[in-house]
Amino acid sequence: MVELETVFELLREERRRYALYYLYERNGPVPVDELVETVEKWEDEGTAPELDSVDEIALELQHVHLPKSAEVEFIQYDPSRNLVQINGSPPEFDAFVTVAKLLESPGD
Repeated sequence: MVELETVFELLREERRRYALYYLYERNGPVPVDELVETVEKWEDEGTAPELDSVDEIALELQHVHLPKSAEVEFIQYDPSRNLVQINGSPPEFDAFVTVAKLLESPGD
């Protein structure tokens, strides 16, 4: 069982939420480049006043958000292979990530 505070911390940052939404929909490992591309596309659809470049998004995901996410046992990030995945997520995470994605609706 994952603590509620941990789930909220994972979902606190928009860019990390977008990455987790995408990973949650996939079965198996996802290349980081694919994840970066999706996050960039979803951010472009929003109303952000200043959009970051793909390189900036990649750096932030690789050095901040993916390592932070991998602190929980159900998210695996392999920087040497540039792969990340969600595997065996607990019901608490499933519920909150589903509701959050419905409310934010990125990519729709």
